[in-house]
Amino acid sequence: MLFVDKPQGLTSHDVVARARRALNTRKIGHAGTLDPMATGLLTLGVGSATRLLTYLVGLDKSYETTMCLGVATSTDDAEGDVVQVADAAAVAAVSDQWLAQEIFALTGVIDQVPSAVSAIKVDGRRAYERVRAGEQIELASRRVTVSGFEVLTVRRTVRSARAGAGTGPVIEVDARIDCSSGTYIRALARDLGAALGVGGHLTALRRTRVGPFEVASAVDLDALNEQGVNLLASPASVAAQLFATVDIDAVQARDLGHGKLLALPGHADAEPVAAVQRGAGGQHRDRLVALISVRDGRGRTLVGFPSHEAQEVAT
Repeated sequence: MLFVDKPQGLTSHDVVARARRALNTRKIGHAGTLDPMATGLLTLGVGSATRLLTYLVGLDKSYETTMCLGVATSTDDAEGDVVQVADAAAVAAVSDQWLAQEIFALTGVIDQVPSAVSAIKVDGRRAYERVRAGEQIELASRRVTVSGFEVLTVRRTVRSARAGAGTGPVIEVDARIDCSSGTYIRALARDLGAALGVGGHLTALRRTRVGPFEVASAVDLDALNEQGVNLLASPASVAAQLFATVDIDAVQARDLGHGKLLALPGHADAEPVAAVQRGAGGQHRDRLVALISVRDGRGRTLVGFPSHEAQEVAT
């Protein structure tokens, strides 16, 4: 696995392409797309570790963001065209108390309509592709959870002229957000601005956490070019942070590889469980043999990880 601190201006696909060149492999995928404007933690699977990505996609996430209230855009972020500018009186009428009230209303379990310029597929095509082709798209709402919406700073300032909109007062809100997978932070900015009657959009976004993984431990692309596979996290270490684990020996690892059931007397029923062979990977590090389902004291393979890749992982 590879945890990258994505810089601004690159798509998630750009990062994958760079990682493929740096690691000299085509077998790389990612979980949880970040827009080009966004920075922060992007999780990549390398080789057989791509099989873990399914379990990373649905993890809760944390973001640091800046929202601009008083201006709405076509994309709900700073890359879109300005479509609404609130007058000065409307912006001035937004009190700190009202702002806190509407933020509270967007906290907890909510029904959110994703931004039309999103990667959601509509009749086989991405929504953003349809929008850019001039189509009007209305996406269905989805239930998401915003477990934390912490305001860090509120600035009442004057926006710069852009897209013919001129200048005027805005409210910039820096916030830290914890949320379930599938939550659109751009949509939170849009909906907060709409609730206050002034419009809103996102001007900065940084993903700081995916499940138990923090951006502080991620690598930058320059380091990846220099150190390559030495920056990879082993599938065993990643799985150990996500699932319960069971230690197995070489015989049991071989049996799982052949599709046999694993005897685990006394082990609680659970799924998935990481079956790990200690000291059997590259440089004698632990090897993830399989993710298994444990039922009635027997383990059955859900996802296997080939042994020939163990030497390719250095950490």
